[in-house]
Amino acid sequence: MTPVDDAAPRDHTAAQPAASASAGVPAQGRTVTDREIDQDIPYGVRIAASWSWRLGLIILMAGALVWLLSRVSFLLIPVMVAALLAGLLTPVKNWFRKNRMPNGLAVAITVLGFIGLVGGALALVGRQLVSGFAELWSEALTGIQKIQVWLADGPLHLTAAQIDQYLKEGTEALQNNSSSILSGALSFGSTAGHFAAGMILALFILIFFLLEGERIWSFLVRLLPRKARTAADGAGRVGWASMVSYARVQMLVAFVDAVGIGVGAAILGVPLALPLAVLVFLGSFIPIVGALVTGAVAVLLALVANGWVNALIMLGVVLLVQQLESHILQPLIMGKAVKLHPVAVILAVAAGSYLAGIPGALFSVPILAVANSSIRYIAGRTWEHESALETAGPDVPAAAAGNSGRDARLPGAGSTP
Repeated sequence: MTPVDDAAPRDHTAAQPAASASAGVPAQGRTVTDREIDQDIPYGVRIAASWSWRLGLIILMAGALVWLLSRVSFLLIPVMVAALLAGLLTPVKNWFRKNRMPNGLAVAITVLGFIGLVGGALALVGRQLVSGFAELWSEALTGIQKIQVWLADGPLHLTAAQIDQYLKEGTEALQNNSSSILSGALSFGSTAGHFAAGMILALFILIFFLLEGERIWSFLVRLLPRKARTAADGAGRVGWASMVSYARVQMLVAFVDAVGIGVGAAILGVPLALPLAVLVFLGSFIPIVGALVTGAVAVLLALVANGWVNALIMLGVVLLVQQLESHILQPLIMGKAVKLHPVAVILAVAAGSYLAGIPGALFSVPILAVANSSIRYIAGRTWEHESALETAGPDVPAAAAGNSGRDARLPGAGSTP
């Protein structure tokens, strides 16, 4: 119902009882129709009500979808990890394919090379941790002794007997809560087991994404009605291109953060500089939050090992690297890759971490980037200006990426069936 309809005169049958009533004739036994009731409700109220129930239904369905996905998070997270890794490793596999290598052998070399690279980095970091923690432990003991001296000679003036009493009370508190600590340790062991199982599942899914990702996507598209296949295929490819761009750019940003903070820590003589750089690299994949946490760890290591002056310098290095990331790398590279405003990124990370913890913070931005690109593609009806696709097949043209010119090939594209 529009305002013009409100202004239009009502039909003769509806106006006749009103005329009778104005003449003093009561309209007895008359039933008021829904149309007349709607006409008595202001136009703005009707529009607000229409928007309200539609938005409420969307929010309800979105909440139900999030709840259902949370029930199968042990399957969903490995799939998403495999998708991100497939986006990173697909160019490597395609390079082997261009050199006339069979598809299966190219996938095997790519996956084994990736596992070897990650395993070698972890082994190197482990050796650094073993050798560095011995020195750091002695420095930590020295720091504890300095704290004890400060407690005795400082403004608190605690005696040795009082310090021993506080330590005794802390030990008793730990003993009284031993059952809670044990249950927490068992829970951690169960989580570690689930993590290992999830990594194996993600590796298995990654192999098939690289091997025949195009076939998997074609199968999913063919499940849709024929008229919706072209739009769904194009939207999926544009979303995939956005996720791949995010993963690649995020790796570059994480590498810059790790090199900057790691080199700064090595120059300042902070122990465990190499493991710290690896920690910064991994933490940078969680936007904003990861950089803050890993930067705090770097400052804390400098404080424990070299004192507060060195810690302040390390804090300056961390802030300088993060400013370089937020004001140069993020606007120039990340902004063009995913086309998301920084406020949207912050809200996505906050909502993801609240709903799903660390996995939510890790995957919230790529999910938002995929949704943003796909919705823009469908809303702009971009597929109408592209090559018509009757069904999705292995030789889908790359024009499905839209006018952005991005490579929209899925993992396994161009592979030999």
